[in-house]
Formats: sequence, C-alpha cells, structure tokens
Amino acid sequence: MANPQIPALDLHQLKVVSALGRGARGVVFLVRNNGELFALKTILKASITNKLKETDCSCSEYDQMSFEQEVLRLSQHPLLPKLGGVLSTETIIGYAIDYCPGRDLNYLRKKQTDRMFSDGVIRFYAAELVIALEYLHGLGIVYRDLKPENVMIQANGHLMLVDFDLSTKLTPKSPSETGSKQNTPLPKPEPKNTNRFPFFSKCYSVHPAESVDNSESNDTHSFSKSNSFVGTEEYIAPEMLQGTGHDFSIDWWSLGIVLHEMLYGNTPFKGINRKDTFHRILSTAPALAGEPTPLRDLIRKLLVKDPKGRISPVEIKGHDFFRGVDWEKVLQIARPPFVPGPSDEDGLDVNKIDIEAFVQGVFQVDVQQKEEANGFMIF
Repeated sequence: MANPQIPALDLHQLKVVSALGRGARGVVFLVRNNGELFALKTILKASITNKLKETDCSCSEYDQMSFEQEVLRLSQHPLLPKLGGVLSTETIIGYAIDYCPGRDLNYLRKKQTDRMFSDGVIRFYAAELVIALEYLHGLGIVYRDLKPENVMIQANGHLMLVDFDLSTKLTPKSPSETGSKQNTPLPKPEPKNTNRFPFFSKCYSVHPAESVDNSESNDTHSFSKSNSFVGTEEYIAPEMLQGTGHDFSIDWWSLGIVLHEMLYGNTPFKGINRKDTFHRILSTAPALAGEPTPLRDLIRKLLVKDPKGRISPVEIKGHDFFRGVDWEKVLQIARPPFVPGPSDEDGLDVNKIDIEAFVQGVFQVDVQQKEEANGFMIF
C-alpha cells in the first residue's frame, strides 16, 4: 500500500499554544495548524550535525530525520500516532503528531487516591499495550522504551504509544542463518523508487517494514538481534545489560515493569544508584507482595530474566489475567476507564513563542559544550 503524502508545515502558519516539555533530543510544542491541535516535536539542526560528525556518518541533510518518522509514516493503527506534517528551517527540523489531552499514564496514575490502579483498569491498559506492541513487532520494529511517560491518553480514552527515538528495526534472517527456509519470512521485492521513505536516516541502519512477513512476526528466531544499549534505566532488560543481543522479547520485559508500576506504584528493581539498579535487574527476583493473583503471575512471567523463558505474546493473550477479554473488540470499547474532560486548549490564547529561538535557547548550550569537548566548530 502506498504511503500517504505527508504535508510540509509552514512555521509561520503554526499557532503556538504552549511548550509541552523537552527531552534529550528535542522540544515539544502544542500548536494549532488550520485549527487542529498537534504536538510538534522539534530538534535543533546543529545537534544532528554534531552527532553526524561524532559518528563519522556521511548522511545528507535529506537523510537526517530520525527513525521515528519512518515508524510514523508506516504505522496505520489507532493506538499509534499519525504523522501530521514535517517541518524544516535553517535552524530546526520537526514533525507534528496527534495531541493527546489526557497526558500520560504516569500522570494518570498519580491522580489516583492511592497512586495505583485497580486490576480492571490495569487489564484494559495492558491489553491495549499488548495490541500496540504486537502491531509494531509485526512491522519488525522493537519499541525498546516502554514506560508510563510514553503511553499517552487520547481524547477518546484509548492509549497512544509515542516516542520512537529508541526503536529499531530487526531484519529477517537468511535461510542459512535459521536453518529452515520454511519458517523464515522472506523479504518482498524492493520497489524501484528507493526514496519512498524520504525521512529515514541511513545512519540508523533501518529497513523498510514491508520486508517483514507479519504472519511470522512472533518467531523471534527468524530475525536478527540488536546489540545496541538503549533505554530508560529502571525498564532495561537483563539481555541488554549483558550485551548478548536482544529481540522483540525485550518489550515484554518492559511491559512487566509497567504492570508492576501500575499495581504497586513503583518499579521492581530500582536501587540506590544506577549500578545498584542494574545489579538488581540481573540478579534479583521481583518482590510481588500480596496474595497470588493472575496479575502477579503474569508480571512474574514477563520478568523472567532469560528471554528464552519469558512468556510469549500468544501465552500473554491467553493468560488467566486476560480471561474473558475479546481481543477483537478492545479498541471498540466506547467508555475506557478514563476519558479526558472537555479540553481547555481551544480557549487558550496563542502564545507569542518564537519556536526557533526557543529551541536554540534550550539546546545551544549543550551543542557548544560538545563542540568545545570535541575541538571543532559547527557552521
């Protein structure tokens, strides 16, 4: 299926409502474009140029957009954001995605009286996370950064998984690597137009998702592994710490961490410092306080340290915790546990924020420090 044409955004036509926040790689703004609200993620171009020099990567400006944009272009799912437009100026690059007025799952949890969810609420959100991860895995994409802050609440109360900065694409193994031609998903022929994904970066070593046969997506043995070390400290899986390579099962470990956090209000392996946290991840069993329940059993099976012994997607969906869940109708639920109230954004005045100056002000210090440390200047 052809990818829809993604419109180019005009910075001068965007109406900035507010700055939503900043991360390690960019600043996110709430903007209006033709009356519609979007979350606009922006990155300082100089920081990308700096990274390209650090990694000695010969990418053209055309190829410097992040892997996240490829995922957004490819994904056609109600639990994943859609790419609403791309932006490029002399100073910044950016892209707009759906705005979620319910904020994130961590924010919602902290609004609860005891800062924890009931089993029924956890079941709903867990089911949607399973569906979203299965879809990504079907595209050959490992998410690698599942945490409550990356799980947003849409206006209809359903989840939206965002932020694919740390995601990667696993390529199917060749028949000689798997030892079986029958079980190996074969790549489909590449189209002649090699620029059909114009915003993915060659530096990220990614491949078009169409090369993956979705019917075999759960067979991790048919796919290569990644040896990257990425993620958020308390959610990192043991195999990533061990450097033995990781595949789709790393996302199921992170799901176990998120379910533990929703049930108990904290992550299971947090230590007094980073080293202690990593030690606990590698050597300590999760303390699942309370009487045995299907939820605690599911968490325990997700947090098996050996990925080969970790519960599989099919087993997850058939687990007692999800007994009675009609997986075909989860996304059709009209009244999720929490539906954001009437949005106040339409009544907010547009702030006179210069997006380019704002992003430069936030990140220019970081860039200058890196320049001085590496002994070169960026022009």
